[in-house]
Formats: sequence, C-alpha cells, structure tokens
Amino acid sequence: MPSPYRAIFAAPGSTAFSVAGFIGRMPLSMMGIGIVTMISQVTGRYGLAGALSATLALSAAALGPRISRLVDRHGQRAVLRPATLISLTAAAGLLLCVKFGAPDWTLFVFTAFVGTVPSLGAMTRARWAALYHGDAQRLHTAYSWESIVDEICFIFGPIISIGLSTTWFPEAGPLLAGAFLAAGVFWLTSQRATEPVPHPRETHSGGSALRSPGLQVLALAFVATGAVFGSVDVVTVAFSEEQGHKSAASLVLAVYALGSCLAGAVFGLLRVKGDPAVRWLVGVGAMAVSMIPLLLAGNLPLLAVALFVAGLSIAPTMVTTMALVEAHVPRTKLTEGMTWTGTGLAIGVALGSSAAGWVVDASGAESGYVVPVLSGALAVAVALLGHRRLRRPAPTREGQLDQVDDAAGAEHQGGGQHVA
Repeated sequence: MPSPYRAIFAAPGSTAFSVAGFIGRMPLSMMGIGIVTMISQVTGRYGLAGALSATLALSAAALGPRISRLVDRHGQRAVLRPATLISLTAAAGLLLCVKFGAPDWTLFVFTAFVGTVPSLGAMTRARWAALYHGDAQRLHTAYSWESIVDEICFIFGPIISIGLSTTWFPEAGPLLAGAFLAAGVFWLTSQRATEPVPHPRETHSGGSALRSPGLQVLALAFVATGAVFGSVDVVTVAFSEEQGHKSAASLVLAVYALGSCLAGAVFGLLRVKGDPAVRWLVGVGAMAVSMIPLLLAGNLPLLAVALFVAGLSIAPTMVTTMALVEAHVPRTKLTEGMTWTGTGLAIGVALGSSAAGWVVDASGAESGYVVPVLSGALAVAVALLGHRRLRRPAPTREGQLDQVDDAAGAEHQGGGQHVA
C-alpha cells in the first residue's frame, strides 16, 4: 500500500472500522440493482422494477438524514442497530412477497421500510474526521480511501447481486445484501473506541445542517448526479438483455466502477492545492460530458469502454465533495451533513432509475441513455449557478464548540478499553 494510505491506518482501530464499513456498504451497490434484476426476472416489467428501486432510494433519502441526525446526538451504536433491524425485517417481507406473488402494493410498502438502512459511508467518514480533525492532507487521503472502498463495492456488488439473481434464484441478490448489512453494521457499532463523540441536543443550534448554503448546492447537484447513476444502472441491465447477455450487465457496471476506483486511488496520492470549489466544478463538468458517448455505444464492448472513461471523474469529485461538506458544516452536524449528499444522490437515483425504466419500456434500451445525458447537463447547471456559495465557507455559530469536542474526543478515545 502506498505510504500516504499506510499512514492513515497507523491510528488504532482504523483498519477494523474501515473493513466493517466496507462490508456494511455492499448493499449500497447490491440492493437497488438486485431489486431491479429480481423484479425483471419474475415479472419482466422494467417499469415496476425501476419504480421499486426509486421507492427504495426515496425512502433512504427521506429517512437517512434523520437517522444521521440522531447519530450525531446519541452515537452510532445506539441508533444504527435498531434502524438496521427495521431495514432487515422489511427486506425479508419484500422477498417473501415476491416469492409468493403478492400484489404490487405490498412490494412498495416493504421496499419503503427497507430505506431505514443507515449510511455506512457517512459513518466511517465521520470516524476518519474525528481521528484526523485539522489534518487536511490525511483527511484527503482518508476520504480518497473511502471513495476507493465505495467503488470496490460497486465493482463487485452488482456482479454478485445480478449473478446470483440470474443464475441461482431471483431473490438471491437482495438476500445476500441483507446479510452484508447485518454483519457490517453490528461489527462497526461494536467498535466503541473510534466512535465519534455524540453531541447532545443542547450543543446543537441553527436547525438542520441543510441550512448551510454550500451544503444546499452540493446536495442539489448530487440529485442530478444520482439521476446519472440510477439511470445508467437500469439502462445498462436492459441494454445487456437486448444484446442477449443480461448477466453481462454486472461486468459492464463493474468496469464503470473500476474507472472511478483507479482515479480515486491516484487522487489520494496527490497533494492537492488550489480552491476545492473549482476542482468540484471541473469534476461535475467532466462527469456530464462523459455521458455523451453512451449514446453512441452500439454493443457491450464499446459501452464498457465508454463507462470506464466516464468513471474516471467520479471518485475525485466525491472526495472533493466530502472536503467541501466538512468546510461548510459544523462538526456537531458532520454526520448529518455527509448524509445529505448521499440523500441527494438517493433522490437522484430514484428519479433517474424510474425515468430510465419508463423510457426503456417505451422506446428501448438505447434510447434510455438520453436520461443520464440530460441529468449530467442538469448537474452542470446547478454547479454553475451555485458555485459562488462554495468559494468561502459560511461562518457558523457552532465553531466555538470545536475545542470542547477535541477535549471530549480525547477523553472518549482514552476510554476505548471498555469496548464490549
């Protein structure tokens, strides 16, 4: 492992919580595409499959920030375990309904409750932020590492989920996703020494983290970005089926994630300079432009090449986004702030996957790639209009709490020996 990455894992417990976060994040890439594959296998209806995937994303978008706000106040262990149990129970109900042919409305009800799944990416990033608060270079490397982990999930998750659902039985992909979620969350929350210090209600002021103008821009741009991701997933599955190789969709999507993973690995080794807001704007523009070649890909090999190139801009943009969130959100609301970007992505995934599903049903898979192209253009428009808000972090009334947080964090880390 290159030395900058080795350096961040010098902190005790960092390897364990990162691995736990990786396991618990696998459902992020498996559940939505698993539902699409499962429903299309059982019913052949991509419109229904896209609508259920959208329901899952919207549910996660609505509940995620509230769960993270509770985490900021009460701690990860106290909140994540019950939230995960609700999600797993709902996932079991969904699979049973599909297995026994229950009415469509029951699928939507259970899918909505699956959305209580916690944002494990925000939880692990919050642990890194607590470990390396004030060390910009190590945080840059840590956030790059977490983006690499995200992309590893998206390389292998769809392969596993689609592969199991198409070769074993339709419910197999979502079933394994639930197992990963349970293992990851319960292992992560058993690690108390690196858990960020909770901030009781009395230390919070100013309402939601989303009141930050900078965070509003990031979250809104990520709605459009999420529409890119959601539509690419759905259309790629449909395009692969039209080409007579539906199971190959997992490999094509893995190539997309591989491009991002490699770019993120290199980006983490760099000593970045200059205005992060400018880097972010360039990254959003690159993601949008990279969608255009998808319209010209007439076969799976060309599509894989186009998606690999498109993936190169994803991880660097995500890493820069996390740095901007930390600059624009008070530390007492950092987990919530990071979750809001994920919420924007989830809403976008919902809109993009739903729109793509209907376009595929109406006009065919190749026409479906119009959806990510238009979504990318919308992301650029939002970034250009809101870019000025990101140039300078807005002052917060909670900045004076940082010294208290540091002292409490030192006491919390020193008390790590009581971990169960």
